[in-house]
Amino acid sequence: MPKRKSIRTDIAWSAVDRITVKGHDLCTDILGKLSLGDMAFLEMTDRLPTPRESVMFNAIAVTLVEHGLTPSSIAARMTYTGAPEAMQAAVAAGLCGLGSVFVGSMETAARMLQEALPDPKADADLDKLAAEIVERFRSRKQIVPGIGHTLHKPVDPRAPRLFQIAAEQGYDGPYVKLMQKVGEQAEKVYGKSLPVNATGAIGAIASELQLPWKIVRGIGVLARAIGLVGHILEEMKNPMAYEIKQRAEEEATAHLRGS
Repeated sequence: MPKRKSIRTDIAWSAVDRITVKGHDLCTDILGKLSLGDMAFLEMTDRLPTPRESVMFNAIAVTLVEHGLTPSSIAARMTYTGAPEAMQAAVAAGLCGLGSVFVGSMETAARMLQEALPDPKADADLDKLAAEIVERFRSRKQIVPGIGHTLHKPVDPRAPRLFQIAAEQGYDGPYVKLMQKVGEQAEKVYGKSLPVNATGAIGAIASELQLPWKIVRGIGVLARAIGLVGHILEEMKNPMAYEIKQRAEEEATAHLRGS
């Protein structure tokens, strides 16, 4: 019989009188000292953030907490209406909608940038890389991740603010520059306004923070969970989900009822 692989975790352990997380005592080293964003950074990178990293990571996380009545928040409200005894199920339902269109596109943007520039310290021709990226997506008839927005035109106001913070904190490096050049190149090729959007900015800045693209969507998951709790709280106080259900049913079946 083959030897079984040992089960191991380096994240946390508990004793009678203490809880240790990533090598730090929860009560003496973390509580009252770390923000929620700092704690998330610790979980994702195995180390505490520097002051500059703290400002930057918290900024990109806060950007994603709230975005109004998106499919994810509507799903959370509808699920809560059907199962008010299980708020966690409503939050989970909303999180299931974070994909390539909403929030999850930051992962695609980060992957695009990191694969194009695997070594950010290398002397790369960013203009050439941007042109190659746009042409690759155009030839495949795919949307270039991280640019364009259905509402925010000609500028997604979140992106320049995030880039400003990145510059102030020293994170306006090659990934940020490449993302900006991708937006510029796409506008030339497609002949229309295609601003770098919030998820494009976050994908670039997360790459500057050396977060692997496979984990970048996790920033959106942790942030949006907070926002969904807010939507559920509002649903408790001022319900709209049942009204949404009633209106949708009436409009969708009006042709069958002859009204």
